[in-house]
Amino acid sequence: MTQQLKLRRVPAEGSFLRRLSADRPARAVYVALALLVVLGWLLFALDGGQFLSRDNIVGIQQRSAALGIVAVGQTLVILAGSLDLSVAYLISLTSLVAAEIMAGADGGVPGAVAAALAVSAMVGLVNGLIITRLRVHAFIATLGVALILRGALDERYDGPAGSVPESFQHLGYDRIGPVAASALLWAAVAAGAWLLLRRTRLGYRIYAVGGDAEVARLSGVRTERVVVIAHVLCSVCAGIAGLLLASRLGAGAPTVGTDGGYDLESIAAVVLGGTALAGGRGGVAGTVGGVLLLAVLDSIFNQLEVNSFAKDVVRGVVLVAALAIYARRRRTA
Repeated sequence: MTQQLKLRRVPAEGSFLRRLSADRPARAVYVALALLVVLGWLLFALDGGQFLSRDNIVGIQQRSAALGIVAVGQTLVILAGSLDLSVAYLISLTSLVAAEIMAGADGGVPGAVAAALAVSAMVGLVNGLIITRLRVHAFIATLGVALILRGALDERYDGPAGSVPESFQHLGYDRIGPVAASALLWAAVAAGAWLLLRRTRLGYRIYAVGGDAEVARLSGVRTERVVVIAHVLCSVCAGIAGLLLASRLGAGAPTVGTDGGYDLESIAAVVLGGTALAGGRGGVAGTVGGVLLLAVLDSIFNQLEVNSFAKDVVRGVVLVAALAIYARRRRTA
């Protein structure tokens, strides 16, 4: 009897989650991206430049790779109905851990990568346990962890530390034709997350928990475990981004994560990609489009030498407009 119930429940769970993931706002962000590319091409042409030049395309890839990796991890926790505000400080911490262990030696690279990813997973585990076991809201829990990491960084580091060997710096600067190595890393992370969400039981459960945690629990899903795993995966993505930034800087830096604004920027990219902040709806494809949209926007701003205040205003307007459009579309549906 128990086996029959289990067999009956799995298809129902799958069909329910297919309905949840059937909404594809990713299409909208890619349409907006295409229009922005056309606009950028026109503005560059009027300014005497070439928007679709190889250097500009590679530059967009390199600038967006770290944010894209973090945003992929952020997508997982947001889909599960959670949030992570500690990623910026975690990026700084992992860049320092990796650079100090490497100490400029090729032989230290494997150990440094393993240590950085282990530290990241541990922080994600702490985030998940605070949220699930102590019943602290994700916003407060991850903000508290972020402040702890900030205190540790401020106490131990005054500036860049450690050094990255030249062999590891190829990750940040090399390219294969017009494709940057960092973009390939981002693509691999995004593809792995897409497969996780679309082809595994854990992915279905992430959607279920984000859609309605109580219904998921009554369906037999261990909701707390799903949230914890999502936070661990998000932090591991932040650790990968920290390694990438260390390869670009040649050292670790205590402010590399916060200077890039990877916490709020990653959430903005996820939201632009159509993932609902309440969880349960969206996906990695939309997030990739959201990251590219922000990267292309930055490229246009840089070419036109727009000041930082105007940049923030325009990005804010774009984000609010996207949210308004998605909300109206869902009400209509």
